[in-house]
Order: sequence, then C-alpha cells, then structure tokens
Amino acid sequence: MESMPSPPFSQLLPGLCREFGIDAEYWDIWGRHHLTEEPTLLAILSSLGLDTESPERLAASAAERRRRQESSPLDAVAVLSIAGDPPAVPLRASPGTQLAAAIYWESGEAERWDLAVGPGQTTLSLPEPLHLGYHDLEVVLRPPGGGPETRACQRLIVAPEKAWLPDSLREGGLAAGLAVSLYGLRSDRNWGAGDFTDLAELARWVSTSLGAGFVALNPLHALHNRQPYNTSPYLPLSSYYRNFLYLDVEAIDDFDLCPTAVRLVAGPRFQAEIAALRASEFVEYERVARLKRAVLRLLFRRFLREEWCADTAPARAFRKWIAEEGDLLDRFAIYSALDERLHAENRSLWIWPDWPPEYRDPESDAVKEFASRYWRRVLFHKYVQWQIHRQLELVQSHALALGMPIGLYHDLALAADKCGSDLWAYRPFFVEGCRVGSPPDDFAPDGQDWAFPPPNSGIHRENGYRLFAESIRKNARHGGALRIDHVMRFFRLFWIPDGLTAAHGTYVNEPWRDLLRILALESVRGRFLVVGEDLGTVPPPLREAMERFGMLRYKLFYFEKGSGGLPLPCSEYPRNVLVSSTTHDLPTLAGFWAGRDIEARRAAGILNGAALYERQKAERLDEKRRMVEALIRDGLLPADFPMEAAGWTELTGELHNAVIGYLVNTPAMLMLLNQEDLTKEPDQQNMPGTTWQYPNWRRKTRFSVDELQHSAETSGFALMFRVWLERSGRLSAAALGSGRT
Repeated sequence: MESMPSPPFSQLLPGLCREFGIDAEYWDIWGRHHLTEEPTLLAILSSLGLDTESPERLAASAAERRRRQESSPLDAVAVLSIAGDPPAVPLRASPGTQLAAAIYWESGEAERWDLAVGPGQTTLSLPEPLHLGYHDLEVVLRPPGGGPETRACQRLIVAPEKAWLPDSLREGGLAAGLAVSLYGLRSDRNWGAGDFTDLAELARWVSTSLGAGFVALNPLHALHNRQPYNTSPYLPLSSYYRNFLYLDVEAIDDFDLCPTAVRLVAGPRFQAEIAALRASEFVEYERVARLKRAVLRLLFRRFLREEWCADTAPARAFRKWIAEEGDLLDRFAIYSALDERLHAENRSLWIWPDWPPEYRDPESDAVKEFASRYWRRVLFHKYVQWQIHRQLELVQSHALALGMPIGLYHDLALAADKCGSDLWAYRPFFVEGCRVGSPPDDFAPDGQDWAFPPPNSGIHRENGYRLFAESIRKNARHGGALRIDHVMRFFRLFWIPDGLTAAHGTYVNEPWRDLLRILALESVRGRFLVVGEDLGTVPPPLREAMERFGMLRYKLFYFEKGSGGLPLPCSEYPRNVLVSSTTHDLPTLAGFWAGRDIEARRAAGILNGAALYERQKAERLDEKRRMVEALIRDGLLPADFPMEAAGWTELTGELHNAVIGYLVNTPAMLMLLNQEDLTKEPDQQNMPGTTWQYPNWRRKTRFSVDELQHSAETSGFALMFRVWLERSGRLSAAALGSGRT
C-alpha cells in the first residue's frame, strides 16, 4: 500500500508562520500590501532550526520541536503581572497525578503545597500574594498508578503593571532636559573627548543655569574605538559594558598614588598630544584611547601590586563587584584580552570570526587556558569597567544632589556589532542566517539592511530572559531614565534572509508582553522612567501597549503634522510623551533652516541625481513655510512676521526662540532639547547611509564646558531657555527654589 503524500510547503507554511510569529503578509508605509514570498518564509524557518529540505522533513522537524516543548510539565519561564486574575501558569500533567509544588522566592523564603491534578486541568494555581521579582517554581509529579517521579523547574517572573515615574511627573508635573553627545564635550582639562568629570560639570550647569531636570546621553556602550567603522554608539561591541574613553583617568584614586603615571602624563610629549587632541576639530577615538589605555595599565599594575595582593579595602570592594557581575563581566573581559593579544600577534586580525578556530568558542579549552594563563590581562579589563561604574555612579549622585528629578537619561542601542563581544560570548542567543533591517519606505525606497542578526527569542525564553533583563538593568544603572532605541524591537523586527535584499524580508514577532513586563519590573526596581523611540512605521497596537505599560512615546517637531500639513498645534500633543527638537540622525534646527543636511548628503554622494537634490530643496522650503505659519498660529511669532523668512538660510534669534517656545509649551511630560539646538549649531552628529564620507559620531560641541558656564554668549542661550521653562512650568523644583531668573 502506497503511503499518503505529505502536504506541500504551501499548506504547511500558514500554520508554521502563526506558530513562530512570522508575518506572511505586511503593509508598508505607503499602505501597500506585501505577501511574503515562500523562499523568505522557508529561509526564516531554517534559521530558527527547522529542516526545510522538503515538506516531509519540515513537518517532521516542527513536530519534534513541539514534542520537546511539551515533554516538560512546565514552560521554562512564566512572566506574570502582580495584578489581575488569580495567578496561574500552564501545566502539562495527566489527571490523577500527585503534585508537590514549591516557590522559592528570591528573598530566600519558600512556599510549598500539594495537590492532585484534576480532569482537564491545564494550569497550576499559585499562592497569593505574589511578590515582585525573579523566583523559581519547582514541581515534582508522581503519576497515577506508580512509576518514576518527574521533576521540573520554571523561572517565575512577577512584574508590576507599569514602569516607574518620579512622583512629580506622576502627579501632573513637567520636566525638561538637554541632550548631549558625551564624546563631543570640550573642556580645558579633558584629553580630547568628553569624560565623566565634564559630564558632572555639565549637569551642574544644566541644573543651575538652565533649570532643567535631566541630561540625556548617547549610548555609552563599549566600542572598539576604531575610525570610521567602530565608533557608532548604536553598534557597540558590547551592550552590557561601557566605553573606557569616557573615564577621567586623572580622577581615578590610583592616579595620585602612582608616580609613574603622574610623571608620564606630566611629560612634554604626553601633554603635547593631549593639547593636540583638545584642539582637533573632531574626536580622534584611536589616539584618545591609546593615551588612556597606556595610563590605565600603569594604574592597574599599581592596584594589583599594592591593593589586590594585599587584600585592602579597595581590593575587597573590587572583588565583591566582580562577583556581583558574574559571567557577563567574565566573558566581556576575556574577549577584550583575547582581542588585544591576538591583534598584537597578527595585525591583520581585527574581528573574532577571523581568530584561530579554537578561540572562537568561549567554552573551548583554549579560551579557558588563555583566561587562566593571562588572568592579569583579563582582570585589567574588569578593573577598567569597575572604574567606569564608580565614576558614573558619582555623576548620577551629583546630579540628584543638585535637585534634578531624573539626573542622567541613558540610551540603549538596538543591537550589537556582529563582530563584537556579545556575539562571541552568547552566539546561541542570536539567529544565524538572517539580518535585521527595515522595509522600503520614503527614507530608503529599497529598504534598509542593518547587517546584524536578530535575537533568538526561543533561546531567551529557555534561559528565563536573563540576558534581556541584564541588558535593561546594566544600561539604566546610574540613571533616572532609559531611552529604548527602536522600541518596536519588543514587538517585531524586520528579518532579511542571507542572500536576499530588504525588499524580500518580512516581520517576525517578539513576545512583547513578557519583555514589557520585565522592562517595567527593572524600571520600578531601578527607579528609572522609560522612553520608547517609536518613530517610523509603527502599528497602533504597539503604541497602545506602550501606554498600558507606562512607557513614554517619542514625538519630534519635524514629524508631527496637523491639518493642511502644518506642524501640530503645540497644545494638541499628548501628555505621556517626550517631545524633542530632533535626533542624532536628523538635521539640527539651524542645519534644517540652512539646508545643511541636504548639502551634506549631496557631498557624500547619497543623493541620486540633480533632480532629487532640487526636489528636496523645494520640499524644504515648503516645510519651512509651514513651520513659520504654525509658529504664527500658536502665538509664538507675531502675526506680521514675514513669511519670506522661510527662504532665509539663517535661523534668526526670533525663529530660534519661537521653536523652543513651541516645544516647551506642549503638554508633553518630558521636553528634550539637543545641545546643538540650544547653541544653534548647524551640523548633525550622524548622517545615515555614510561611514567615511561624513565625520559621524565625532563632532565636538561649539562651546566648551567652561564656556557654557562663563561665556556671555552662552549665558544668553541659557537665559532664553530658562525663561521658557519657568513660563511653561518645566523649571525644576530645585531651580525654582533658587530664585534665579
């Protein structure tokens, strides 16, 4: 008898797409409907571990995956809300099974109970009340009629309903902040790139002179600091640890205790290099990193000899911190030591996929032998991260002591460099065979390929979301706010299979309820508010979920339109948002008015032809006319203000004042002004689509930190901003109490 033929791919794929959260269709920004092609769907399923060689093998591998998942009585993880329905988790057990259950609360206490599984029972009820945090649920099952016991464990995560907000904002207050690129801060004492001492001084000026409540920062993630390809804070080598470029080396305790380091820094050659780096037009990452690394090594050797080996109080504090950081720090430090050692031996080795095979696996015997043999090199990188931790902690404490309600506002990048330490250390947590990007839109008609792999959500679930929680916790540490770049990552990402272009990708959905609950838990525990960058093509359910979980949305002056294409009346902005002038990827206000961004794209060769160039200039003129009209409509410019101002190439003081007034007068909970837009600087930090063609992530501030505090010109900017904050009710309570106007 002949066997029945297996169903073709076309019959299998709809069910598998639902099972794996793959969109078999989507709509683009123009409202066009796209059906995902079969090769794309098969390639994504293959990247997720299914056998797509034939329909028979695909069906068999999917069935085997389901069997493995259902073989345990409990899921690997359950993420519950502390409020709502009586708590329960899915349970797979036969009727009549005797079950002994225990919850081990993270406090160290335990709660135990017994029950018999009833007919049709598919959930296990949990004792009330639940407690916020990360707990462990364990069950032991004894089947009816005898037989071997079955034991299963689950990570039980209990989360609050909403993210944290300061009391002042929860009760209807408003706040304002200044956004800066920390690497670009200039001062009379730094080594050519902004550091944490500069940041502390800036925070003082923002609080006392501007009267604002927070300082927003670029992501501080660790980078390779190699120009031009490894300087983007949005494509770091690690999303868990930070860039030593921001350390004030001379402020480290060990510096004054290390005569060798003091003499080196005081030497004429060293001082000449520092002076040259301070005077350079752009941040010179490699040169600054070289100086700081050299001195940090001297400080570490002193610490190792005088503190570590003697087990002093600083050494004990360092050991305690290392133990708390655990495996994440260990792997990052081993990667960093390996990267340095292998590159020193072979200058052509720049990325770990090119390393000798025995070093590409963090679990290999060769890596373990290296870590043991070169333990001092590994410990050095841990020492550097400890110093970053200590200095940044002091800056946030300083900001809060000034009376700032939020202090530092950190930024979490979407992804890490595929050739960085995160991918080396935790490869199973990333999907192989696909990259993340975006579908075609008006910004990129062919779509975008961001060239990094998507997260493997299945592995994250099996791991109890530990790495995800750490990514939130570590990036929000020493801050009162966390911005989530591309917040749509929690809901869906656009996957592009290897060998295909962005036009042939599709969306894959993420377990957003779990992720947002964990984010809310970390927010409440760490006392930081959450801002989700939701620009671009975002489905309405995403924004509804952000509202539900207490995340602030993102609104930009350039993008929010009302009737007739005019900027939205400032009074019509919602409250639960952050409103800002621009972002690092968009023109500054002065640059927008002068068309500086259009000219920069043309110079970089990313405007296709003269017709597109002329069209963008004409569209910009129309945009400026509408802005002037809206500012007149909202009473921020006089009714007789000349409309021909739209043709001016300079952002005049009156226009500048009006735009900032527009932003502060919205009812948005948070208002954020870019530093470049306070001081009327024309050039943006990053030009998307470029690397060497534009000095991305290298621009320094127009004024130094010292000039911000003492220059007459900057005091004029500061006074203008402060007056607007006071008029709008955004002046921080500490500044209001100071009586300065």
